[in-house]
Amino acid sequence: MNARAGLMLLFSLSLSGQVKPTEGEVLAPYFPTPETIVQKMLQMGGLKAGEKMFDLGSGDGRIVIMAAEKFHANAVGVELNKDLFEQSTAKIQKLKLKTARIINGDILRQDFSSADLITVDLLPLSNDKIRPILDKQLKRGARVVAHDFEFKDWKPEKVEPIDDDGEGRSHMLYLYRK
Repeated sequence: MNARAGLMLLFSLSLSGQVKPTEGEVLAPYFPTPETIVQKMLQMGGLKAGEKMFDLGSGDGRIVIMAAEKFHANAVGVELNKDLFEQSTAKIQKLKLKTARIINGDILRQDFSSADLITVDLLPLSNDKIRPILDKQLKRGARVVAHDFEFKDWKPEKVEPIDDDGEGRSHMLYLYRK
C-alpha cells in the first residue's frame, strides 16, 4: 500500500459517520491528485472532446480544469467543501473555461445519467456508497476511472499500476465500463 492509500484508509477509520444530512457526508479527505495522474485518468477513460464528464469530490478542480482545457470536454465537478468549491470555481472563472463548472453539493444526491466518464478519487467505503447510484444512473457505455481504490463487485476492464507519479509515489488506476 502506498503512503497516500495509507492516509486515506486512516481517514476512513477516523470518520465518525454522517454529518448533518443537509451538509452531506464527507467521503474522502482532500488530497490533491498529481497532475501526471490526472492526465492518465482522463486518457485511460478515453475522454473525447464534447463528452460529459463528472469528477466526484473535485477538490481544487484540477481534473475538471484539465478535462475542459486539454480534452475539450464538458466537465463538471461535485465538491461538498464550500472553500474548495469557491477556490475551484474562481480558478475556472480566471481561466475563462466555458465548459467547466463545479457543483457545491453532495455526490450522493446528484444525477450522473448524462455522464460519458466519471472520475473517482474516494475511499473504499465511499466507493461502496456511490456504486449503487452509478449502477442505477449510468448509461450503457459510460466509463468510470477510479484512483487507488477499486469498486467491489465491479470487474475492471483495465488496471494500470503507476510506479512513480514524478513525486515518488505509486498509484493504481481502474477503468470500468457500464
